[in-house]
Amino acid sequence: MPARGRAWTAPAKLQAVITTAALSEVDKSAWCREHGIYPPELEQWCASATTALADSQGSRASPQVTIKDRKRIKELERELLRKDRALAETAALLVLSKKVAAIYNWGEDA
Repeated sequence: MPARGRAWTAPAKLQAVITTAALSEVDKSAWCREHGIYPPELEQWCASATTALADSQGSRASPQVTIKDRKRIKELERELLRKDRALAETAALLVLSKKVAAIYNWGEDA
């Protein structure tokens, strides 16, 4: 097991939660001291694991939804690219029209 100062991997955290789940508070504190972590840290890992397991059932999308989402994203990206190109063209035309107007009016100001 990792000592204090080293990062705990996700599987190691889960193993620690499983190992200490059946221990009493005294034994759990002794286990934490032995492995260099604090009991609140272990409780946080337990809460994170519980939350992750609870959320995984509801948050998974079906393959059909995932395919629809990918198609929608692709469609939106194409539309965004088209609008970016149109905006760039409009900006270029505006700059050119201002230059033409400036050249046309150049001799009249003097």
